[in-house]
Amino acid sequence: MKHRRGFTLVEIMIVVAIIALLAAIAIPNLLGARRTANDAAAKANIKILITEAEVYSAGAGDGAYYDDLATFQGASTAATTYCGNDKGGYTYACAMAPTAYTFTATPLSASTGSKVYTGSEGGSLTEVDYP
Repeated sequence: MKHRRGFTLVEIMIVVAIIALLAAIAIPNLLGARRTANDAAAKANIKILITEAEVYSAGAGDGAYYDDLATFQGASTAATTYCGNDKGGYTYACAMAPTAYTFTATPLSASTGSKVYTGSEGGSLTEVDYP
């Protein structure tokens, strides 16, 4: 008498249940890691914009910042890339005047970021929890 070799339905169902359990544990952790990465990138991007504005003010600007946002975007690749655009789960808003500037990174939703970052004249960077 020949015996068939293979898996029974019960064995296959147990394997599927184990895979589903592992996926249920791993997926929320992956989403949290992505949100944390988006937060870190947004903070770094605001710091880049602050640095570019402050370097101009200390050098060629003779103590003043760029006259307006269009001038800043014309001189800065970072400003062109981020100001007024959505990148990495955040939307970036920029305002520029000879005496002041404001750069803000706001999450598109609670699942894409957990903080709002704001940079302003003097190199100030603040972060507030996203509601």
